Amino acid sequence: QVQLTESGGGLVQAGGSLRLSCAASGCTSSTFPMGWFRQAPGKERESVAAISWSGEYTYYADSVKGRFTISRDNAKNTVYLQMSSLKPEDTAVYYCNLDTDGSDPGSVWGKGTLVTVSS
Repeated sequence: QVQLTESGGGLVQAGGSLRLSCAASGCTSSTFPMGWFRQAPGKERESVAAISWSGEYTYYADSVKGRFTISRDNAKNTVYLQMSSLKPEDTAVYYCNLDTDGSDPGSVWGKGTLVTVSS
C-alpha cells in the first residue's frame, strides 16, 4: 500500500522559511510525478507545485512563484518543498500528492502537515 508522509511544518514568522518533506513508501515514487497542495481554513484545497518524475519539469501556482521551490531525491523516495519569504496567507495544511499532473492531483494523498505563518 502506498503511503505518503509529510514533515517539516510548523510556526514561522512572516518573511521566514521552511522546508517540507514528503517520504513515499510502498511504491517506487521515482516513476511518478508528485506535487504539493494546500488547504487554508475555510477554503478549498489548491495546487501549490508539482514536479515530473525526473525532476526536469516543474509547475508552480502563481501565488508561490519565485518564493517556493519543489525538488525531489529519487534515491530517497522523497519530495521537498522549500518555502521562502513566507506570508500569513501561506498558512494552511500542506499535502503531498502522488501522480500529480500539473495542477491536477493524483489519487494518493498524505495526511498533511500544518504551516502557520504569523504576521
